Amino acid sequence: MERLRMMRAPLKYVQGKGALLHFHKEMEYMGKRWLFVCSNSGYKCCHDELEKSFEGKDDYRRYEVFGGISSISEIKKMQDIIVADKIDVVVAVGGGSAVDAAKAAAYYENKRIVIIPTVAATDAPCTGLSVIYNDDGSFNKYLFYPQNPDAVLVDSDVIAKAPVKFLIAGMGDALGTYFEGRASLRTESPSLEGGGITRAGMAIAKTCYETLRTHGKAAVVACENNVVTPALDAVIEAAVYLSGVGADNVNCAAPHSFYNGLTSLGGHDAYHGNCVAFGTLVQLTLEGADKAEFEDIQDFCLEVGLPITLSELGDFTDEEIHTMSKNACVEGETIHNLAGDVTPEELYCAIIATDALGKKRLGK
Repeated sequence: MERLRMMRAPLKYVQGKGALLHFHKEMEYMGKRWLFVCSNSGYKCCHDELEKSFEGKDDYRRYEVFGGISSISEIKKMQDIIVADKIDVVVAVGGGSAVDAAKAAAYYENKRIVIIPTVAATDAPCTGLSVIYNDDGSFNKYLFYPQNPDAVLVDSDVIAKAPVKFLIAGMGDALGTYFEGRASLRTESPSLEGGGITRAGMAIAKTCYETLRTHGKAAVVACENNVVTPALDAVIEAAVYLSGVGADNVNCAAPHSFYNGLTSLGGHDAYHGNCVAFGTLVQLTLEGADKAEFEDIQDFCLEVGLPITLSELGDFTDEEIHTMSKNACVEGETIHNLAGDVTPEELYCAIIATDALGKKRLGK
């Protein structure tokens, strides 16, 4: 049977400077009792503005500062609060772990979920999954949800005041979306959610890349100066919404497998998006992309501060590069969405070649 095509996205997306002040107005239809699951920084930068949005209202609000990981016990703790306080809506305020834990607790208790990201480092706020860990910090599972979040609200001013390195990483994560989707479409692979890839999904992925290419440099300058401009707003939308919805409805390929292979080595300091950006160049090498396209992506990375050499991600031995290549090609990895498939040896060669081309570009 032919695979059914499908589209998924958050039911509502709100973005702009001062969006936190409009939180209650935009979300009041969901309920009257709210649990805010916050990272430490999320609480500090969002609490006062959120409270202002509730002025004159008698809604119940509880703020829980979340300082750990999205572990089984932390999720259970949030579930217990939802039940005890008769919560209607769970709101995640912060980065990845707070978002993943809040999504899971809301799902298990059948409550609505709103996401307020405080950085634009990844496209996770718009996706329909969480990464769950055991209490000792080890990986437990990916938890896939039947639908994406009820709403995502992004205050552009919060993103502008966050360190620019997070925005740059978000652009790196978003950079892979179109190229991974293009590869998956060529091989008629399923979308990340298991459906057929739609024209709408590919259009969103392509618009994501075009937005980064047009506005990326200006957005970095705006964030460096903590101001919101049309360019920054455009790139925030690309990094959070276009990339998240695009990835959900197309698929991943070599860039995200490269990231998984690299992280399999253990501790490292490179951001997810920085690894995905270099992985995008690796994919283009694997595909035999023409010189103009490859150098255009290098240009973009250099323009905004993303890596074009492996050494910018860490100091890896030849043996470690072989290991990451092997682990990036295990069964089930999205690198197998590439036409003709990819062996560990082919990936190893592509990593070495991409790194060499980057060094040559930098004059090293």
